[in-house]
Amino acid sequence: MNLPNFLTIVRILLVPIFVILLLYGNKWGALFTFVAAGVTDALDGLLARLWNQRTRLGTYLDPIADKILLATAFVSLAAIREMPIWLVVIVIARDVIILLGFLILVLASYRVEASPTITSKATTVTQVLSVSLVLFNRLLPLPCWLLQFSFWSVAALTSLSGLQYIYLGTKILEEGD
Repeated sequence: MNLPNFLTIVRILLVPIFVILLLYGNKWGALFTFVAAGVTDALDGLLARLWNQRTRLGTYLDPIADKILLATAFVSLAAIREMPIWLVVIVIARDVIILLGFLILVLASYRVEASPTITSKATTVTQVLSVSLVLFNRLLPLPCWLLQFSFWSVAALTSLSGLQYIYLGTKILEEGD
């Protein structure tokens, strides 16, 4: 196993630790664990490109790790009333739509590569930043406008990214006819 894939697995393993720390009220621990997981996300992709260690496993595992981390963070923060439910619905709905679209293409015997778009990368960064802001706000209160701006940015980019994947999936299906 190469280092980028190892970092991706570490990110997945940090998820239950993050949730435990969050739900037990360990504010610093939850923030540190989430930020560490976010750093592994940036680092694994960077190292895979720099060291030419891209693998098929990493291609599929990295977005799965992102979805596990972010979906868990959004749902957990909503459960303790720190994240608006409407935003959680948008984030989870997009991920479900992407997953269903991927499954439809696979079941229809299309060869699908899991390659993120620039919009989806920006969405992931915005989601990580928003969760980090919410976690930091639990320690030192931030201006309300900053949190609202992050929530609306996540909503806009997540929606745009979801629509982009719907367009790309539809285009693949139409070209196959």
